[in-house]
Amino acid sequence: MVLWNVDLTLVDVAKVSRAAFAEAFKTVTGRPLVKLPQTAGRSEPEMFFDALALNGVNLRDDDSERLLAPFGAELATSLAARRDLLTVEGRLLSGARESLAAVEKLRGVVQSVLTGSSKLNAALKLHAFGLDKYVDLGVGGYGSEAYPRGALLQVTRQRAEEKYGMSLGDGATVYIADSPRDVEAARVGGARSVAVASGRASTAELRDVGATYVLPDLTDPKRLIDIITG
Repeated sequence: MVLWNVDLTLVDVAKVSRAAFAEAFKTVTGRPLVKLPQTAGRSEPEMFFDALALNGVNLRDDDSERLLAPFGAELATSLAARRDLLTVEGRLLSGARESLAAVEKLRGVVQSVLTGSSKLNAALKLHAFGLDKYVDLGVGGYGSEAYPRGALLQVTRQRAEEKYGMSLGDGATVYIADSPRDVEAARVGGARSVAVASGRASTAELRDVGATYVLPDLTDPKRLIDIITG
């Protein structure tokens, strides 16, 4: 099984996502988003809770939890309203399409996503660039689910095993992503990590946190296939 992170691994739509996040945050909290939360390797709920603290929105824990579902719905609405801007203000990262297409040709391999985005938002981003046809979103793992990402990786593996009648033993899952937190999720989830230095982390940083393999980008699909099949 090959799992892909979406943002800054396959596509860069940060400008559009930030605008949608800010609009949803203000709608739900009544406060403008002045300070942006960290995004690398984080889920949408994590970013929302960080944004509450950074922007001085003082709520009880139960109130914060209560706002999470409305925020998720507003974020999906705000991003969908900007779908036409994804390819205008965003970009497909070099080699992403070619790498997905190359992995698709491998026999007995299922491709899906493990991402901090909700399923709706991940599907929207991938569809904008014509990438959704390469992955089975039904067995993916999403930030809106109540699992740490390492545990969520194991859940996606179980989903694929049940759907396809396959057995994914140790080392049979590869997670391709761009942040140190993603590398840690792969370790916890029992997957090999292919860390791509297309995000905020350098190749040296990704090696230092223990990535199984490190690539500067996705422009060499043959190298990626060698890693997966090896």
